[in-house]
Amino acid sequence: MPTMPKSLFWARTDTAGSEHVVFDDGAGLGAQGVVLAVDPIPYTCRYRLTVGPDWATSRLEVEAEGAGWQRSVRLEPAGDRWRVTAAEQGDLDAALRAAGHPAAGLPGLDDPDRLAGAVDVDLGGSPLFNTLPVRRLGLAPAATTTSSPGAAEPGAAHRVTVAWVQVPSLMVLPAEQVYTALGPGRVRFASETFSTELDVDPGGWVLRYPGLAERIAPR
Repeated sequence: MPTMPKSLFWARTDTAGSEHVVFDDGAGLGAQGVVLAVDPIPYTCRYRLTVGPDWATSRLEVEAEGAGWQRSVRLEPAGDRWRVTAAEQGDLDAALRAAGHPAAGLPGLDDPDRLAGAVDVDLGGSPLFNTLPVRRLGLAPAATTTSSPGAAEPGAAHRVTVAWVQVPSLMVLPAEQVYTALGPGRVRFASETFSTELDVDPGGWVLRYPGLAERIAPR
């Protein structure tokens, strides 16, 4: 029986902005979301995400646009590699320089082989994407899958490689991340020198990402 779509909304705490996603997680995940932010320049970012029943990513499409520019990128696993397709209209770098910021570089990735070993994707500025490894690894009470039949032991660190899509440039980079279950409703997230503790609900959806976003419930 098909499940009803669900909706989550986050307010950004690092800048003026928000994220709204509508999704169905009855068998894996199908999600469509919109991210808005004013830094480093105002932009709208739309994404479409498909995740299999094992919570491994099977497709991500992202579009970002602002005044005078538009970019897109599509990521799909293809055997041992990833297919990465990118496009650009207008001039994001000119808009960034006009606002006093350095150029962003090109969207996409010049060598998809750099993503070898990546199972998850991560979209900059979006707390939704932290749920992918949390669910896949069983790091929340109800976040179990066919590949993680039981909840993870608290304190056990799980190192993952992700395809990280930077926003608004849509440049794609490999990134090493570490997720550690700390007990009910708490997951430590670390990447390079950065570390924080996420508050998550029983399904693994982020409630609070310190310094980035907080989930807002309808009134």
